Amino acid sequence: MSASPAGHGLGFSDPERENALLVGIIDAISAGPELGPLTASVARLIVEATATDVCFVHVLDDSGGALTLAGATPPYDNQVGRIHLPVGDGVSGWVASQRKPAVIAAGKETDPRYRYFPELGGQDFTSMVSVPMESRPTGLVGVLNVHTRQRRDFTERDVRLLTSIGSLVAGAVHQARLHRQLAAREHAAERFAEQVIAAQESERRRLAGDIHDGIAQRLVSLAFHLDAAAAAVLGDAKVAASELARARELTDMTLDEADAAIFGLRPPVLDDLGLADGLASLARSIAQLQVRVASSDARLPEHVEVALYRIAQEALQNVVKHARATQAKVELRCDDARALLRVTDNGVGFDVATRSGGEGSYGLRSMAERAELMGGRLTIASRDGLGTTVTAVVPIPSA
Repeated sequence: MSASPAGHGLGFSDPERENALLVGIIDAISAGPELGPLTASVARLIVEATATDVCFVHVLDDSGGALTLAGATPPYDNQVGRIHLPVGDGVSGWVASQRKPAVIAAGKETDPRYRYFPELGGQDFTSMVSVPMESRPTGLVGVLNVHTRQRRDFTERDVRLLTSIGSLVAGAVHQARLHRQLAAREHAAERFAEQVIAAQESERRRLAGDIHDGIAQRLVSLAFHLDAAAAAVLGDAKVAASELARARELTDMTLDEADAAIFGLRPPVLDDLGLADGLASLARSIAQLQVRVASSDARLPEHVEVALYRIAQEALQNVVKHARATQAKVELRCDDARALLRVTDNGVGFDVATRSGGEGSYGLRSMAERAELMGGRLTIASRDGLGTTVTAVVPIPSA
């Protein structure tokens, strides 16, 4: 719809048009909690009702430090989500920081607050009004702009009515933001549950494999030798003695396998020594390279200690298997909020970007998943010939 002549208001003097706009906005708010459809509908309704040429709806991001274009009338709707403006920058940023309307009838290029966006056709429009979208319960949620190609001397009533519309829309935008945040948290919770189940199943498969390939096979062999010894007792005593010796050897090996399986479920060293000394014990158990340990003596919650110990164990196993290193260092640092574990080696390194599969990739995924299950993160820094650094940072739950 074309702009009204210079000096005219926004057209709200017609009660029917004003009522139609308010009803339309209420319908848009009631249509659903999605921010995109809401802002697109509001922008379209405002342009139709106010005889302006374009409307932009900028929404404050979760940090409160920048505005993002969330809704626009065609042909600028293809820029939604692409235009970002720090609070305080440009006319919209000024309105967001000052929480005051801004009116520019002409000559916006000379206004020190103005910032040119070629993607939004700034050169095609002469006059503009920018108002904060805020209400008392929600606070500031964004900025609403309207522009006209022809000069428009906007009145105080125009600004008040646009501000009222912004206040009405603010509550809906706030609810849409809360809905998005809730949906993101639900998705994160679902992903967390999936990771927990996957980790449990992976651990069960590993333990089942250890028992099947180790303990079960040894017991079968042990039964065979005992049967052979029992038969030999009636004949050759030398054969009986040999079979019994072999049975005893298999018994010892089976006990070792059982101890290893138990250790796979819960490292007893953590119960006895704690994480710091447990890491030192782990380092001493690796004969293939020299491992130095620098750690804090603070005791952490049990599940945090297990996760960090397993990450260190997997990282050192990767060093032994793949790095061709001679030295490694394990660091553990803790404060009131988080624990940091870092494993560094002087090995051959690798290209992290291309290590998406193949040998060693399962171990990397396993470490990352353990950190993520704790609400933390794992990063890997490596370059060919320059060694590898694995860093895990996990939060420490408050008492």
